[in-house]
Amino acid sequence: MIAMLRGAVAQRGADSAVIDVAGVGYLVHMPTTVLREVGEGEDVLVHVSTQVREDAITLYGFLSVDDRDTFEILREVNGVGPRTALGILSQISRNELHRAITEHDVGTLTKLKGLGKKTAERLCLELENKIPQTFTPITVSGGRAEPEDPLPLALARLDYRKTEIDKAMASADVPGPDEAPVGARLQAALRVLAQPMSRS
Repeated sequence: MIAMLRGAVAQRGADSAVIDVAGVGYLVHMPTTVLREVGEGEDVLVHVSTQVREDAITLYGFLSVDDRDTFEILREVNGVGPRTALGILSQISRNELHRAITEHDVGTLTKLKGLGKKTAERLCLELENKIPQTFTPITVSGGRAEPEDPLPLALARLDYRKTEIDKAMASADVPGPDEAPVGARLQAALRVLAQPMSRS
């Protein structure tokens, strides 16, 4: 079962991309929000949900484990197929989806293309408190609260050492928190870390 792919984006379509892993191209279906963050030729790390049927093996990819888990949680609901789950995550953020389900906000859910009222009500009943949330840690600096940069934590979760994380954070090729989304910054950091270490 494929759970993760690391490689270059060989092709990008409207709802999928081909990831080149050591010369083998994997067709991975992704939310449009993810596809907007990756470009052809970029190195990416994609967390994969593998869906197996009698006639096909289909890969669905996400930039975070929580988004992949959310996709699989949505799939557990009767009437929500992989295409519907992917469509939901293309139109609404995971945190907003959590809020809508927790508050039984059927009106917000039914505004999503492909989601009817009965299915929206079923999501609220079955998935309350099941959708992962992303919380931004707060640190105090100079007497005022500031959001902590999530990029070092994301790299640490990928088993990079502190010296490698420091190298990525110090690189001019990695945009700052105010310059790009964390997904795009993570991909830039992975490109920096893929470069060979310079020798003195």
